[in-house]
Formats: sequence, structure tokens, C-alpha cells
Amino acid sequence: MSECSSLVAGGAGFLGSHLCESLLDDGHRVYCLDNESSGQSKNLESFRDRDQFSYIKGDVCDLPDLPSVDEVYHLASRASPKDFKEHPIKIARSNTEGTRNLLEYCVDCGARMLYASTSEVYGDPEEHPQTESYNGNVNIRGPRSCYDESKRFGETLVVAYERKYDIDVRTARIFNTYGPRMRKDDGRVVPTFIRQALNGEDLTVYGDGTQTRSFCFVEDEIRGLRRLMETDGLNGEVVNIGSDDEVTILELAKMILSAIESSSEIMYEPLPKDDPERRQPDITRANTLLDWWPKTKLEDGIDQTIQYFNTST
Repeated sequence: MSECSSLVAGGAGFLGSHLCESLLDDGHRVYCLDNESSGQSKNLESFRDRDQFSYIKGDVCDLPDLPSVDEVYHLASRASPKDFKEHPIKIARSNTEGTRNLLEYCVDCGARMLYASTSEVYGDPEEHPQTESYNGNVNIRGPRSCYDESKRFGETLVVAYERKYDIDVRTARIFNTYGPRMRKDDGRVVPTFIRQALNGEDLTVYGDGTQTRSFCFVEDEIRGLRRLMETDGLNGEVVNIGSDDEVTILELAKMILSAIESSSEIMYEPLPKDDPERRQPDITRANTLLDWWPKTKLEDGIDQTIQYFNTST
């Protein structure tokens, strides 16, 4: 049996680098495409010299010449809330033009594709937990809309190409994911709390901290993405990939303070506009279609992430 060749767009990023490493460990020929806008070369250090790995610096909005591959993972997009304000047009282009370019590439080479969508397509949900059939409650002119709406349009492109060209493409709606290789300045809550606690700073909680999220450890997330890609018969399917273990932001802050044994205190700030009150996936489809569920307890994953932040430069 010939080896499987994989293109990971956004492969130097947090999720992408873990995915590249997982694929390499299982014998894949891996091509990593990244424009280094949010990805970091240090994320690739542990496997960059492997014979089966090739790094291609390039942008999904202007694809370089690429080899034909068997499968394409489209993870190329900034996903940090702070980037929504600083780079809204680049984010929108990656999720629209970039998605179209990769779909065209898949049409040309006959590759199977996984489109990494997001729980942000549900907006500030009025249905709880969120099922894949829920259409969402998104503010199309809000501060997060460059990401929310472009990801939604990316899903529309996926459906259009699947119907017109009969290509094999499936969509993962990724919920909050955390773990080693997150940037310290990422802006999302887990790395922010850890950085603040390690630096002896007060932890910034927005609102009263009762808003909830569900956090999935990166190894579990990658296992779910690969299961969705590699399971036959799922062409056109949309599946939530994330933890269904809901926790309040205040509980998370206290957990991190305890794990670090930090004397930092919690400081409350006004809740940003359009920040969702609750976010939790219904992962019934992941259970039934993929035989997948998260395995890592939040406390254990937080400990591993703290260890990474303590040792990384």
C-alpha cells in the first residue's frame, strides 16, 4: 500500500503543527503550507528535519505550485479574537478566497478535503448545547463578524463545490481548543490566564465570569479531525469537534491559579460586545459517526499547557 500524502494549510500554527506531527508519526508524506502570519517556525522544530516532511512558505490566497496529494486539511486562518480587530480583511480573505483556492486545487488533483470551520458560526447561540443543524445567532456587523461570517461563507463554498464537482469534502466545526504551542500573546482565555498567572499579574475576567466555554485538549482535537478526514462515507458531513464538558470562565481562572500556586487575584472588566454567554457542542454526531470523544481531563490538559509555557521561550 502506498503512503498517504497530506497537505496541511496553516501547518505551522497551533493546531496545524500538532496535526503535521501526528500525520508524520503515522507514516504520511506531509506538506506544510503556511505564510507565517500567525504560525511559528518553532512549532515545527521537533519534526522539521524528517524525510517525509516538506515546508512550503506560501499563502492560501495566492497558492504556490503544489504537488498532488491525497488529502488536504484547511486550517489556514488567524483565529485569535485580538486578530479580529487587527486583521479583519486578511481573516476574511483566508476563509473565502483561500478556501476557494484550496477547493479548486482539490478538484484538480482529486484530493479529499477537510475544512476547519468553527463554533463561531453559531455566534451567541440561543440553542444549548449547539447541534450541527442549528443555524446560529450571528451579528453580521459585529467585531467578530470577519471571522464568523467568512467561516460561514467558507462552509457555503464547500457545499457548492461538493455539489458541482462531486469532490469528497467534510467540515469540522472546531470548539475552543487549548494546549502546548499556543502563542503566549494569542489573546484567547487559556494562554492569557496562564501568562498572567506566571507573571504574577491579576487575571482579567470579563463580565462576572459566569459565561461558559467547553475546552478540548489539542491531542483530542487532532484525533477528532483525523477521524473525520479518514472515515469513509462522510462526504458532505458537518461534525462538531470539541469537548462537551462545560465550565465557567471564573472556574477556569481559579483552576489555573491553583495549578500554578499563584498569588495573583482576579480582576473584573466589562464584557466585550458580542462575547457569547454560553458555548458547548453537542457531540452526538462525533460519537456516532466517528466513534470519537475527548479523553483528556481539563485539569490534566491545563497542567501540560502550563508546563509548556514554563519551558518555552
